[in-house]
Amino acid sequence: MKMQEIKKMATAMGITAGKMKKSELIRAIQSAEGNSPCFQTNASDTCSQKDCCWHDDCMSPR
Repeated sequence: MKMQEIKKMATAMGITAGKMKKSELIRAIQSAEGNSPCFQTNASDTCSQKDCCWHDDCMSPR
């Protein structure tokens, strides 16, 4: 997902993106959704949440 789309999603959730990096913003969205803020962290190495909308992006090489 492109940063512009992520910022739009964040804004709709009441999150101010400011100068957050993509990974930081996605983790803020995950938290706001009540999910674990695990995007591109060590926790994502063992992720089994295939239905997560961030899964493909998260699992791609950094």
